[in-house]
Amino acid sequence: MSVPMLKIGAVLSTMAMVTNWMSQTLPSLVGLNGTAISRGGSTERILSQALYPSPEEGWQIYSSAQDADGKCICTVVAPAQNMCNRDPRSRQLRQLMEKVQNISQSMEVLDLRTYRDLQYVRNTENLMKVVDGKLKVASENPRSLNPKGFQELKDKVNQLLPLLPVLEQYKADAKMILRLREEVRNLSLVLMAIQEEMGAYDYEELRQRVLLLETRLHSCMQKLGCGKLTGVSNPITVRASGSRFGSWMTDTMIPSSDNRVWSMDGYFKGRRVLEYRTMTDFMKGQNFVQHLLPHPWAGTGHVVYNGSLYYNKYQSNIIIKYHFRSRSVLVQRSLSGAGYNNTFPYSWGGSSDIDLMADENGLWAVYTTIPNAGNIVISRLEPQSLEVLQTWDTGFPKRSAGESFMICGTLYVTNSHLAGAKIYFAYYTNTSSYEYTDIPFHNQYSHISMMDYNPRERVLYTWNNGHQVLYNVTLFQVIKTSGD
Repeated sequence: MSVPMLKIGAVLSTMAMVTNWMSQTLPSLVGLNGTAISRGGSTERILSQALYPSPEEGWQIYSSAQDADGKCICTVVAPAQNMCNRDPRSRQLRQLMEKVQNISQSMEVLDLRTYRDLQYVRNTENLMKVVDGKLKVASENPRSLNPKGFQELKDKVNQLLPLLPVLEQYKADAKMILRLREEVRNLSLVLMAIQEEMGAYDYEELRQRVLLLETRLHSCMQKLGCGKLTGVSNPITVRASGSRFGSWMTDTMIPSSDNRVWSMDGYFKGRRVLEYRTMTDFMKGQNFVQHLLPHPWAGTGHVVYNGSLYYNKYQSNIIIKYHFRSRSVLVQRSLSGAGYNNTFPYSWGGSSDIDLMADENGLWAVYTTIPNAGNIVISRLEPQSLEVLQTWDTGFPKRSAGESFMICGTLYVTNSHLAGAKIYFAYYTNTSSYEYTDIPFHNQYSHISMMDYNPRERVLYTWNNGHQVLYNVTLFQVIKTSGD
């Protein structure tokens, strides 16, 4: 979709040069009836070129060259009388093309996520077939398996059987994605054709098709919503910058069109926040502005949520909401009873007593208190007032945790911040229950001081020994159909 837009930009640039040349060499050139006009002047040869009008430029320069006598010849055609009536339509089509481009990008994300999850389900299906085969053998010859082993095998199969309808749903979703991608491709071809010859397609019909496509895409995205963490990808090193400790992030809530990246170097007494325009700018260390916070921060557990930075004020259990656009503190509130100043940090220390984070369910604070005996406490916060809405005691000692992050209302805890770390504890706020997990990930630089999930992008942001690293995550989702 970007190619024709770039083509138009090049045409406008050339049009401006030709117009400038005409103003100097052809001051009296006027062609209102569409006839060719010749005029002597420059001795320089001008290459032949064919230009298309933009909504702002009505003239068409079909060619410019020299005749046998060295005179310059230009062929100019004035716009048709109804050209002005097409201007609003042209703007609408450009907006429509941009919307289709956004849909295409969303489709790519959806396609990748569905592919990863489908691979996981297929692997589970193979496992189920193997276990089911063993069960059949044991059923035919009960003496080959003792009663305890037989019951365990049977229970395992019963646990796997509900995955069959899930597999079928994933297959159906994969086919739907292929159909949607084909529709997007066809619509893009139609729009490019219309760009060359306006009026060849009814705009209202195109708009209705895009709206229908958006609705179907949104429905598919809703199905592939929250899920249980089942895997973490290999690390993707974005940049090496700053000290050993720090944090970096993008906004966890605002639309995907906002690509700003924020970086906060160090873990205590810092006040300098760098805001980069895009991820590319962050990688290159260019195009950034600086925010100087009115109060210094403690730890690395900061989060940007809906245009504001939430962070722990240095040497206190006060949470501050700093608004980037107004460059002001909107609210600050004490997190009652929360330890601070390295009273209950993660295993790596660094004043990491209070860890703020966000996921699909909102804004969270992870910390601990003396009454909770140093065990991790999870509180869901109201983003405007910072009031605690609900609290859970996980029973897990915070000093034994390397880092933690929230996904879909579940807290995931790593066993260390050093090499060999893995995600081995999960607490589910929806059921107030927990389980021990075994999800490995490659701790490439062996010292993680920040690990946060971004629900908008479904990636983990980490600060690893002076390196800014990303991890993709795989979530297992049980999809409910209308018949459930």
